[in-house]
Amino acid sequence: MFEQIRAFFAGIDINAVLGPELEVAGFDVQLVMALAIFLGALIAFEGIRQFLKRGENREEAINRRVRMLNQGATGEDVLNLLKPQDARPLLRNFPFVGDLPAALKASGLNMVPEVFLMACVTAFLICAIGGSMVASPLQVVAISALVFLIGPLVALGATLRQRKAALIKQLPDALDLMSRGLKVGHPLNATLQSVAEEMPDPIGTEFGLVVDQVAFGEELTTAMKSMADRIDEEDIQYLAVALMMQHGSGGDLAGILRTLSRVIRARMSLRRKIKAISAEGRMTAFILSGIPVLIAVFMTIITPSYYGDVADAPAFWPAMGVIAVAVVLNAIVMFKLVNFRI
Repeated sequence: MFEQIRAFFAGIDINAVLGPELEVAGFDVQLVMALAIFLGALIAFEGIRQFLKRGENREEAINRRVRMLNQGATGEDVLNLLKPQDARPLLRNFPFVGDLPAALKASGLNMVPEVFLMACVTAFLICAIGGSMVASPLQVVAISALVFLIGPLVALGATLRQRKAALIKQLPDALDLMSRGLKVGHPLNATLQSVAEEMPDPIGTEFGLVVDQVAFGEELTTAMKSMADRIDEEDIQYLAVALMMQHGSGGDLAGILRTLSRVIRARMSLRRKIKAISAEGRMTAFILSGIPVLIAVFMTIITPSYYGDVADAPAFWPAMGVIAVAVVLNAIVMFKLVNFRI
């Protein structure tokens, strides 16, 4: 395999591409490049494999926790794997990635943070180095950074938001299930267990983590507060507060859960109505924010000289900077006007 990779690069004068300053007597740059790309591809493959491995099979188990238990994992193993750990000291001080371990767990991606980062960086380096041999290095590096460094973080954030939205959508049914169980005389822990076993992922997994924490000696209030902090949604925090208040002072918890379920459903209905009413405004925001960018891209492709003839003018780049800031501010203001918090 190494010979094949080396043969692939045999026709490329790496030293000529990288510059004479990197030429070292007796140093085979082609072989080193081939080895680096091979190792990078191997790491990227491992990252993709872990990413795809997260897929759920609902015929085998109704959620990830039950599936792992069916495969022979102990409750402690499930808790250690699925419960997000604190940000590691190495990552905590880095912007945008300090909360990466918790974000990966909360989004349902069972991927090691180091593997995620290594796969992104490796893919970026491979595309940046390889693309620089056939195109402008600055453009290739910018596009590679956008796709392989910023893109995965944006995709992770979108996955996390989708998972939270799915969990909130399931929450009223889970509260009704708990309320019915309490009404017929089941203890609170048994109702939590029923939600963990009967509800699908993601809410089944999250309640299962609470059950496992309680089984290993933690207070129910501590476990619920941990879930509320992990999910960071108002409706889950309301549930945690209700359970903590009932745990300390008693009361009709079944009635509280029924009321909370109705309130959450009403909030969801109101959100959908507002989303439908503001759809025209959101579409207007998309169009007005995207038209300047599309015009600039099309003019650059169709008539490169349109901007190229004045690119060397002293006022060109300051003017472009002012336009870019104005477009960004326009997008921020318009999206603020059509997005409402309920």
